[in-house]
Order: sequence, then structure tokens, then C-alpha cells
Amino acid sequence: MAASRLSSCVAMAAAVASLSTLPDRAYADSPFRFFPFYSSSSSSPQGDQNSNSRSEAKADAEESKGSGFDPESLERGAKALREINSSPHAKQVFQVMRKQEDTRLAEMAAEKAHFEAIQANADIEKQRKLHEEQRDLIQQQAQAKAQMLRYEDELARKRMQTDHEVQRKHNVELVRMQEDSSTRKEQARRATEEQIQAQQRQTEKERAEIERETIRVKAMAEAEGRAHEAKLTEEHNRKMLIERINGEREKWLAAINTTFSHIEGGFRILLTDRNKLLMTVGGATALAAGVYTTREGARVMWGYVNRILGQPSLIRESSIAKFPGSELISKAKNKVFKYSTSAGAAGSKNGLGNIVLHPSLERRIQQLSRATSNTKTHQAPFRNMMFYGPPGTGKTLVAREIAQKSGLDYAMMTGGDVVPLGAQAVTKIHQIFDWAKKSNKGLLLFIDEADAFLCERNSTHMSEAQRSALNALLFRTGDQSRDIVLVLATNRPGDLDSAVTDRIDEVIEFPLPGEEERHKLLKLYLYKYLSGESDQNAAKWGLFTKKKPQKITIKDVSDDVIREAARKTEGFSGREIAKLMASIQAAVYGRPDCVLDTQLFMEIVDYKVTEHHQRIKLAAEGGVPA
Repeated sequence: MAASRLSSCVAMAAAVASLSTLPDRAYADSPFRFFPFYSSSSSSPQGDQNSNSRSEAKADAEESKGSGFDPESLERGAKALREINSSPHAKQVFQVMRKQEDTRLAEMAAEKAHFEAIQANADIEKQRKLHEEQRDLIQQQAQAKAQMLRYEDELARKRMQTDHEVQRKHNVELVRMQEDSSTRKEQARRATEEQIQAQQRQTEKERAEIERETIRVKAMAEAEGRAHEAKLTEEHNRKMLIERINGEREKWLAAINTTFSHIEGGFRILLTDRNKLLMTVGGATALAAGVYTTREGARVMWGYVNRILGQPSLIRESSIAKFPGSELISKAKNKVFKYSTSAGAAGSKNGLGNIVLHPSLERRIQQLSRATSNTKTHQAPFRNMMFYGPPGTGKTLVAREIAQKSGLDYAMMTGGDVVPLGAQAVTKIHQIFDWAKKSNKGLLLFIDEADAFLCERNSTHMSEAQRSALNALLFRTGDQSRDIVLVLATNRPGDLDSAVTDRIDEVIEFPLPGEEERHKLLKLYLYKYLSGESDQNAAKWGLFTKKKPQKITIKDVSDDVIREAARKTEGFSGREIAKLMASIQAAVYGRPDCVLDTQLFMEIVDYKVTEHHQRIKLAAEGGVPA
């Protein structure tokens, strides 16, 4: 009985405690049931005592049910608390109640943790499903996007193909339009050029007419001015002449009066004195004889001097002696020079001395020399020659060599000296041929630059005086001569008059030297300028100067180096090779030790080769033959 009461008290305490912890849990649709263990079936001894009060309060409870509040539960709780307080086991009851509360709280904590775990699993599951849904959604979106991209790519490709086709058609149309435009522009340009040319021709024509009119007016004005000036000058001169004549007349009248007065006095003295008369007559006779003798002697001496010294002015160079005895001096000088250069000539073994030619050309020159010599011996007519080729190929040297080997005298003139003479050119040419006949050996007349005055007579640039000079030469060379060998040299044989070429018996071309000829020329001029003749000339002039000349030393200039220089100097003439060696000599003299080595030699050769090509280029641009 006591135990049941204790348990009831504990239950009530728990209900009160739960009621105290949950004061706000009131519901309007149900009564308070915090203490279910205090029911009407309870076996508590006080149940009967309270039955009346319960019935009394039933009406109030029914009233309160309408508002949602159960006063019976509160009364039962309050009654249970009073019983617990009055019970001797109140402390144990409260301890049990505390333990139950702790157990309940622990169970609630466990349930809370379980509920939280379930909630967490639910959240995880929810997140997993959400992630799966998102993944599926992303995949679907990716597939849809890929499909959309493929569709867009297909559309873009089709659009690009369409654009390309449109662009191609546009380009074709544009090209056609450009071609049409170019054609129209070209036609317009041609029409414009033709119009401009027509205007230029019209302008040139008008300008020429204006110039002719200007020249005519100017000439008329100048003529009128000169006539007026001449008239004024003539009047002035006439006045001056009249004044001078009057003065001279008065002076001569005075002198004549004075002279006649003296003559009158002298005649009176002579007539009165016989001795003075005889002396006067003898002196006048002696004076007349002296004047006549002096005049005739001067005429004879002038003829003799003119015959000896009468070399025409057109002759630039001649082997004919200008005064008696000069021939002997010239022969002695030539023998001395030949002796000084005998080493170089012997080393070359060349039949033409220091002249280097192609072997076939050299044989022909020697044949002409022998033929000319035999022609002179047999008193047969000489044969005229023409040498043509580039400048500096040895035409003048060969002509001089032919004259020396054939035993003829040599004279050289140039066609450029004939043109400035004008009307005197005819007289000078006749003087040359008359002077040539005075040679006892025969004369080789070499005319250099013959095309200067022997060009075609139909040329518009030929003056009347030049045509007369050509006719004079043609007249003097019309027949075969036994006195003169005519040798013409020209760089332009096509410009000569046909009548001049008809008088030529031998035509010889002098080409540029080949590699072998250039090699021989380089060796020849190397000896002449740097090793042989230059040292001899320096020693000869050193006798007349105080400063001792320095000798040139040639170092490492082998035959292979000279042959390499000959290979590089293709297109050089003999004169250019001589100038090349003169430049090397000047470069050597510019060194303090006067040493010629391979480096300096090839450096000057390369420089001259570059200069040669540049000169050819400039001549080609200027339209002038090199």
C-alpha cells in the first residue's frame, strides 16, 4: 500500500515537473491530462471523499471545456503535491523524480541524436539525389549544348559555304569590273597620251615657228643695228679720214717744200762741184747693186731653208730630218735605245719588237712589212692599208713598225686637226702630199682618227670645207703611188666614205688582246715600268740630280699571279694594261720601302678592273661606245 502510494506520488511529481517545464502546452480542444495516473479508477482512499467535490465541479469543468482549460487536472496535481509534501518519503520521491527526469532527458537526448542522425542521413540522401539530379541535368544540358553546337556548326558551315559562294560570285564580278575599269583606264590613258602627244607636236610646231620668227626678227634687228652702226662708224671714219688726210696733206706739202728746197740746194752744189757729182753717182750705183744682190740671195736661202724645214703643220710626228745632220743624230739615238732595251726584246723573241699581238695578226703584219719592203725595192706601186679596232690596240705602233722594217720614212697626222682648218684644209693636205714626195725612201703617211674628216659625204653634219678636204685627199690618192703608203686608222670603219674605202687595198682588224696576249703585255710592262727600263731611266736621270733614285723591289710576284691578273683583265686594251702598270708603279713609289708584293699588285688590279667595268657602264648609259 505504501509502495503504491509512493509510486503515485512520484508520478504526480513527475507530472508536476513536466507541467512546470511545459506551462505553455495548452490546447483548447482537449482537457489537461498531465496526470493520467490519477483517473476515476484510482484506488486511493480519498477517492470517495472527493467524489462529491468532483461532481460539483463537473458543471464548472464542462463550462471550462468550452474554453479549452481542464481545472480537474490542475486540482489533481495540486492534491498530489500536497500529499507528497505531507508524505514522509517526499525526499525519496523527489530523488526518484529527479532520476526519472534525468533518464527522460537522456532518452530525449538519445532520441534527439537519433533523430539528428536520421535527419543527417536524410539530408545526405537528399544531397545525393540532388547531386544526381544536377549531374543528370548537367549531362542533359551538355548533350543539348553539344547538339546545339553541332547544329550551330552545321548552320555556320552552310552559312560559310553560302557566304563563300556569294563572295566568289562577288569576286568574279569585281574582277570583271576591275578588268573593265582597267580597259577603260588604258583606253583613256592612250587617248590622253595621244592627245598630249598631239598637243606637244602642235606646241613644238608653234614653238619652232615662234623661234624661226624670233630668229628672223632678231636677225633683221641685228642687221639693222649693224647697218646703222656701220653707217655711223663709216661717217665717223670718213670724218676722221678727211681730217687725217688734211693733216697729212699739209705735213707732206711742208716736207715736200723742204725736201725740194734741199734738193735744189744740193743740185746747185753738185752742179758747181765736179768731184761731189762723181761721188754721188758712184754711191747710188753701189747702193742699187747691194739691194739687188741681198734680195736675190735671201730668195735663194729661203728656198733652201723651206726645202729643209718645210714640214707641214698637220704632221704631228715624222722620221724625216728637219735640218742637215739631224738624221745621223737620230740614227745614233735609236742605236743607243735599241742597245739599252736589247735584253727585254731578246727575252720576248717577238718579231715586232715590244708590240704584242695575236699570232695570226702578227704573221700578217710581218708579211705586210716584207711585202712593202720588196715593193720599194722593185719600184712597184705601194698598197694602202686601213687599221680598225678599239682604241689602244696598237694600230699606231704597228704602222710605225711597218715603216721601220720596210725602210720607209714615217709621218703621222690626226683627222681631228683637219676639221678646224676650214677652207685652209685643202691647201694643207696638198702641202702634205707635196712634202711627202721630197722623201728619197718613200713615206708611210699614217692618218689616225680618219673618220673625223673622211666620213660619208652624204652626212648632214659634214661641212663644205670638210667635203672639200675629203675631195682633195681623194684627188691625191686616185692612182697607185710609188712615193706614199697611206695607212688609215679608225674606230668606226662604217662611217668612212665609200670612195675612201675603195682606195684601201688591205683591211686589218685589231681586236682586244686575249688572255695570252694580256699575260705577255703584263710581263712586258712590268719589266718596262718596274724592273728594267724604269731603273735604267732613273739611273740616267740620277746623273743630273742630287737625289739618288730608289730601286723598286719586286717580291712574290710570280708568273701565276701575273696570269691571274691577265684572267681578271678581260676586255682591257694594250693601253689600259700600260696604264694599269703605271698605276702599280705609282702605288709602289708611294710606299717608303718601294716594295711590290702580291697583295699590292692584286689590289691595284682589282681596283682597275672595277674602274674599267664602271667606265663601260657609264659609256653604255650615255650612249657612247667604250
